Amino acid sequence: MNLLAAANGGTMGFEMILIYVVLIGAMMYFMAIRPQKKEQKRVNAMLSTMEVGDVVVTTSGFYGVLIDITEDDVIVEFGSNRNCRIPMKKAAIAEVEKSDE
Repeated sequence: MNLLAAANGGTMGFEMILIYVVLIGAMMYFMAIRPQKKEQKRVNAMLSTMEVGDVVVTTSGFYGVLIDITEDDVIVEFGSNRNCRIPMKKAAIAEVEKSDE
């Protein structure tokens, strides 16, 4: 009887470890992976709706106006005298404010 109880206890321990691993994996998915994917979809949607003339905020905090948009790059005009045009990657844009708002 004692051998049967010991063998049963060992199996129960493995099942508990397996349950903990599954629970931790589920927590990681819902707390880390899923929100990151949701944010990435939001950023991709924002970057795909950019148009020439929109006001943007760069990741470094500068405000500018979009002058030209290519597939991976944009040209942003900074400053009040409108002579500072800088090409940059689309990934460097943190926010877009539509020009018609």
